[in-house]
Amino acid sequence: MRAKPATINTSEAQEAASRGFSIDAHRLTAPKAAPGLHLVATPIGNLGDITLRALQTLAGVDVIACEDTRITRRLTERYAIAAQLKQYHEHNAETARPKILEALAAGGSVALVSDAGTPLISDPGFKLVREVAAAGHSVHVLPGPSSVLAALSVAALPTDRFFFEGFLPAKSAARRARLAELARIDATLVMFESGNRMQATLTDLAEIMGERDAAICRELTKLHEEVRRAPLAELARQADAPETRGEFVLVIGPPPPDAELLTMDALDGLLREQLAAHSVKDAVAHAVALSGRPRREVYARALELAKTLHKHSRGRDGED
Repeated sequence: MRAKPATINTSEAQEAASRGFSIDAHRLTAPKAAPGLHLVATPIGNLGDITLRALQTLAGVDVIACEDTRITRRLTERYAIAAQLKQYHEHNAETARPKILEALAAGGSVALVSDAGTPLISDPGFKLVREVAAAGHSVHVLPGPSSVLAALSVAALPTDRFFFEGFLPAKSAARRARLAELARIDATLVMFESGNRMQATLTDLAEIMGERDAAICRELTKLHEEVRRAPLAELARQADAPETRGEFVLVIGPPPPDAELLTMDALDGLLREQLAAHSVKDAVAHAVALSGRPRREVYARALELAKTLHKHSRGRDGED
């Protein structure tokens, strides 16, 4: 008796055929991704930096959750991946997150990508990972490109310990206060900055952190990649000359062993900002915590500055 031919589900066959990707006109099939959330690192500029495992996963999942579908579509179109793209970003996360959890509960597979680099680095994905893990679903990580590690590698600065800050505050007073805090960290610092704020940020860095070595990394892995290495003061002097377009990563070397935690000029600036909003006592407490200088020294300097500020205030009142 002849065995009956196996019945082929047309929709399943079509789905299997669509799971694949192309590299240099060669079509490769991708297995259906395992159920769960897949954190997929994507290129930070050069689309050729994608990994083979990332392509297989993006082609094999049910849905790709991304910040901007237009940006992620450039990647999927480059490699002929027929993927369903859904937005997941800080503005829609509260409504998009439950839908992703529902899909995972039904046995689905979802890839999470950022616009560039490794997900969760300076984006809101950690809340999704936390809730997915709490619900008992699998979380898979696919390591790959990261602008933080790329800049740290090319900066020619110590890499044994580093601190990633992300974006600094946009307003001057808040930025300077945060830089005063960062100055106390005995490690290489890595931070993001926009081109239109580079000059102001470098000026603040040079004033607060002194002559530390640093590197400005612009457009990493892209056609106009540029890395400029010099002491902070020199980079600040040249800040009006470099190109301001593109993606920037700043890398600042650790303080030398004998360096002051905060220069006197930076201490004065910090005290003026604090005295403008707080009492002498509170301003001194905050400055001592940030500067690492003796309280007696900070208190004496605060009194001098308070007198000067008081005189200037009285002078302006008299003019009125």
